[in-house]
Amino acid sequence: MKVGFIGVGNMGGPMCRNIIRNTNHQVAVFDLNPDALATCTALGAAAGASTAAVAAASDVVFTSLPMPKHVEEVALGAEGIAANARPGMVYIDLSTNSAAIARRVQAGMAAKGIAMLEAPVSGGVPRATDGTIVIMVGGDAAVFEAQLPLLKSFSKEVIHVGEVGMGSVAKLCNNMLAFCNIAAASEALLLGAAAGIDVHKLYDVICNASGNSDAFRGLGPKAFSRDFKPGFALDLAHKDLRLALEMADEVGMPGMIAPQVMTLMRTARAHGMGGDDSSSLLRVYEQALGRAVR
Repeated sequence: MKVGFIGVGNMGGPMCRNIIRNTNHQVAVFDLNPDALATCTALGAAAGASTAAVAAASDVVFTSLPMPKHVEEVALGAEGIAANARPGMVYIDLSTNSAAIARRVQAGMAAKGIAMLEAPVSGGVPRATDGTIVIMVGGDAAVFEAQLPLLKSFSKEVIHVGEVGMGSVAKLCNNMLAFCNIAAASEALLLGAAAGIDVHKLYDVICNASGNSDAFRGLGPKAFSRDFKPGFALDLAHKDLRLALEMADEVGMPGMIAPQVMTLMRTARAHGMGGDDSSSLLRVYEQALGRAVR
């Protein structure tokens, strides 16, 4: 089978490389970053000349892109997938998107005879690299079953959550909770620091007690080392939380916690932290209190 992969950056690159390693499919890749392309071609992928060229030559095309607007352009633009792929191809979008845009893209694909799965992922770069990410898939059940072996080539857990749109719902709910957990973990560490406890010991306690979470476990080492290099950039976290809050407006869901976390994100971005890791929410608390967790 011929597999195309468009967008092989921080997340797409590791997933694509696992497809190359774990299958016998022919893989063609396209990205605007030549270095990102090289990490995949070094393993045997072919470099596509454009999105259109990859789409025209593939049986299945993946995209992993940063923003919903990029997904729409690559999927439905004049030089995009729908305009250039042959009928019968399958399009799988791994990006974080809104349900409304996912459905709009599906309609555009269906008009060209192309089946679509939306398949956002969770787990970050480390789990994309080791092949243990979770994929939440929206789309036709028969198409899902047909593509499941391919999806499992780079994921530990693949869950069909319903029609197109439901993958986005699952991803946005998950990420909203994760960001709220980061904010709560930041408050806990700063509270402990302000009260005078050894924060390393506090970290050990919570990692083995009822307050434990992935967010807390990940925050401690970054705070102690002062290493806020982006694993999951705050700008992308802001985009995901904004989409979640828009979804809450659409369904009439009052928000008590997530809107406060959005305020933290906006404050962090106003202080130039948008390109840093999403754990930089901690630094908003630190600046407010005039102390750091060390």
